[in-house]
Amino acid sequence: MQIPRPLNMLQNILLRNILLLAVVFTISGCADGELTAMIRKVTYPPDFKYVTGAELRSNMNKMAYQVQLLDSALIANEATPESQQKKVLDALKKIEKISSSLQAGDAGSTHPFLQDYMPYFVSGVSLARHNASLNPPDYYLAGRITGGCVNCHKVNRRTIH
Repeated sequence: MQIPRPLNMLQNILLRNILLLAVVFTISGCADGELTAMIRKVTYPPDFKYVTGAELRSNMNKMAYQVQLLDSALIANEATPESQQKKVLDALKKIEKISSSLQAGDAGSTHPFLQDYMPYFVSGVSLARHNASLNPPDYYLAGRITGGCVNCHKVNRRTIH
C-alpha cells in the first residue's frame, strides 16, 4: 500500500526540521555563548565545574608568563640571594594560585588533562615553594616546574593528535 503523497511530503519536512535542529544544537554546543550557557544549566549537574576554552587559555597564558619569570629568577645573578629568593617565591605563589584555579573540582571538569595531571602539578608547586622558602633556599624543585609544563604539554599533544 502506498502512502498518499501529501503525508509523505509532511514526513520529509518534519525529518528535515528535526535534522536541522539537531545540527544547530550540536554546533551551538561547541561554542561559548548564551544558548550554550542555558543548555549547560539543564544538562550539567549544579556542582560541575565547566571551564570555557577562553578561560583556560587565559589562565594558561598567565601561568606561562609566571613560569617565564620563575625561569628568569632562577637563572639571574641577583645582587643578593634574598632578592632572588623573593622573586622565585613570588612566581611560585602566583603559579600555585593560577594552577589551583585550573584544577578540577570535586565533580570534575570538561578538560580531562586538568583532571588527571593538575593535582600533581599543584602539589609539586607547593613543595617547590616550601623548599624555596628554606634558609638556605633549595631551588631544585622550582627548576623542575618549567620542565613539568613542557613534559605535560608534550604528552597531551601526542594524545590529541
